[in-house]
Amino acid sequence: MSKVLILIPSRMSAQRLPGKPLLEINNLPIISHVVNRGKETELGEVIVCAENEEIAFAVEKNGGKAILTGSHHKNGTERIFEGLQKLKKENVTYVISLQGDEPQINPEDIKNLYSFMIQYNADIGTLASEIKEDFMLKNKNVVKVKTDEKLKNDNFVNAINFSRDDISKESSNIYHHIGVYCYKSSILKKFVNLKQTKNEIKNRLEQLRVIDNDIKINVALAKSSPIGVDTKEDYIALKKIMEYKS
Repeated sequence: MSKVLILIPSRMSAQRLPGKPLLEINNLPIISHVVNRGKETELGEVIVCAENEEIAFAVEKNGGKAILTGSHHKNGTERIFEGLQKLKKENVTYVISLQGDEPQINPEDIKNLYSFMIQYNADIGTLASEIKEDFMLKNKNVVKVKTDEKLKNDNFVNAINFSRDDISKESSNIYHHIGVYCYKSSILKKFVNLKQTKNEIKNRLEQLRVIDNDIKINVALAKSSPIGVDTKEDYIALKKIMEYKS
């Protein structure tokens, strides 16, 4: 049976909302909500790869596990790879990377992604959801993915492009990309050893390095579209939603 490790990259120095991992919803830091969503999948051990001691302390205080990583990383994938190396876990076949700012990520979507990875023997898999509001197409905080086929509940299609800009005019099959990834551990190592591409740097999207190097990314349809906390307004809106539900 494949061994799975769930890693969550996290840092305090986000440009638009510094310190967001420790912002609280229902008296629990955002990063700890994400840890709990990972645990609910029951796929494997969940560990935060933290840049800062404050994050590691908060995670452990609330029953999670964390490991400190360097401050030199260009993206979250490089951070989780350092975490994987430092942990020295044996026989890890797949690594699942969760965004540290999406406390409402659906554990069932994560489990479904992993099932597709096994079924298709895929190298890299990610999630996307339908775009139901037109304003999301023009919102640069919303990453869009274009696929080669229409996403359905029972397929795992190829990603053609990722963009922060409005790419709806290109054609159909445009979806809201959800920043959850599942990697074969061997492919994760290959990815971080590739040089950044001009396309990746220009668009500030690390997954374009994969596309530019002809590595396939498969996409599964997510049942829900979690709100990522990129701005203070996002945080306030999500806090209201989650605290109202509780």
